Amino acid sequence: MEAIGITLAMFAAVLVSGMVVRVLPVPVPLPLVQIALGALISIFSNHGVRLDPEVFFLLFLPPLLFLDGWRIPKEGVLRDKYSILELAFGLVFITVLGVGYFIHWMIPAMPLPVAFALAAIVSPTDPVAVSAITQRVTIPKRILHVLEGESLLNDASGLVAFRFAVMAAVSGSFSLGSAALSFLWVAIGGLATGAIFTILVTAAKNLFTRNFGEEPGSEILLSLIIPFGAYELAEHIGASGILAAVAAGVAMSYVELSGRAMAITRIQRNAVWNMLQFTLNGIMFVLLGEQLPAIFNGAVSVVMDTGHMNPWWLLVYAVAINVALAALRFGWVWLSLAIGRRIAARRGAQAPQPSIRLLLAVSLAGVRGAITLAGVLTLPFVVDSGEPFPARDLAIFLAATVIIVSLITASIGLPRLLQGLEVPEEAEHHRQEDLANAAAREAALKSIEATAHALAVKNPQADPTVYTEIATRLMNTLRQRTAGGLDQDVEPEIVKQHQAIERQMRLAALAASRNEIYRLARHGTLSDEMARDMVKGIDLQEARLRT
Repeated sequence: MEAIGITLAMFAAVLVSGMVVRVLPVPVPLPLVQIALGALISIFSNHGVRLDPEVFFLLFLPPLLFLDGWRIPKEGVLRDKYSILELAFGLVFITVLGVGYFIHWMIPAMPLPVAFALAAIVSPTDPVAVSAITQRVTIPKRILHVLEGESLLNDASGLVAFRFAVMAAVSGSFSLGSAALSFLWVAIGGLATGAIFTILVTAAKNLFTRNFGEEPGSEILLSLIIPFGAYELAEHIGASGILAAVAAGVAMSYVELSGRAMAITRIQRNAVWNMLQFTLNGIMFVLLGEQLPAIFNGAVSVVMDTGHMNPWWLLVYAVAINVALAALRFGWVWLSLAIGRRIAARRGAQAPQPSIRLLLAVSLAGVRGAITLAGVLTLPFVVDSGEPFPARDLAIFLAATVIIVSLITASIGLPRLLQGLEVPEEAEHHRQEDLANAAAREAALKSIEATAHALAVKNPQADPTVYTEIATRLMNTLRQRTAGGLDQDVEPEIVKQHQAIERQMRLAALAASRNEIYRLARHGTLSDEMARDMVKGIDLQEARLRT
């Protein structure tokens, strides 16, 4: 019963954390509030939560990695693929080696494989944490796309490197040649397994729904099962379940382009996944706060083994690791951009010189978050010989402090660096949006005309002018909405202004309609069921207007 009580308390802490960050007058990263609430739970609980590393890994990582792959903006990633690959693979490799040796030199009590594992797990970045920090300051889309693409790939590369380092620490041996061959298999096998599994499952689902119809609840449940299925299948054949979950998410994004799912399914599924992402991220940070006191005590004992009797050395170690990570990231970003400018110059193109503020912003945006936390908490308790895993509590504590310090640094520095930062506007994005709107409008007009003709032929006894009048009215409405209700030759700025005014009026009208429906339901004039159905339609219209 106590375990159930602690679980419910953690869910409550996630809920309260979202309220606290909205109430606070200064922007505080949500994970910091969740860690503090988790520490508060540990004070009132008699027994801490004992985590099974493998179960923890399975519960948290597959859905988060799957969602990253599903929602990653493909166009932005492909456009900045070279920058993203340099950050996601080159920087991770340099971080594992450079920071790993630095940690081992600084803390001799931490074996080199464990130092490599710690360096690997602090290499993945978290764009969700960056988005939470920059809610009150707009982050340029180009930078956000690079960070999202980097995060998706370095989640996979960092976690794979982490698993190899942990295997070396557990077994006590490491062979570079066998590790390289093993890496090829786990990488290729994991990516192929995730993609093929998702394609086959969704193809079978589509075949079933074409013949027997679609039920939104089943569709949502299937989307929740896919990442776990891909992960487990890849692990069963000895491949990387991490990469399988990522590949499953990317494959899902392409499968979705078929547009076979019903609109209500997509809306409800999006809401479920948003809730799941918020809950899983929150629970992990609350768990960290709940585990932190015990982890701190274990870390202190390791520090004492190094000859430093003062626990303040933990803070020295944490700051030193953060400085090393930040300096390495800044240097790598500067070097990558310099190489990119030189390559562009050889091709005859003119690459802009990035400002120091842009370099600092990209460097500070390398915030560590949920993936780092989920990975480091899966460190095993014992090695193959049966002895305790060396410096486990210290590694977890240092990873946690890296997360906390990176969040605090970014929350202080990023809003100031992003304020007024000039980044080249994404003209291609606006061009594609205009093209898509025009194409969608043209398809809608042709569909209305064809439907009116088909209905007139199907019902010859009806007055054909009825279909013509309704079709004409709908087509005129579509054309006028595109121009903000004005003639086509009106200035675009005036069109935008009128569209904004119309949007505010529509929102006000929808709010008034919803309030009136609720009033009728409260007085018994309208049934609860009818009120819910009508409000759902109004909510969908409002959501469409607010996107």
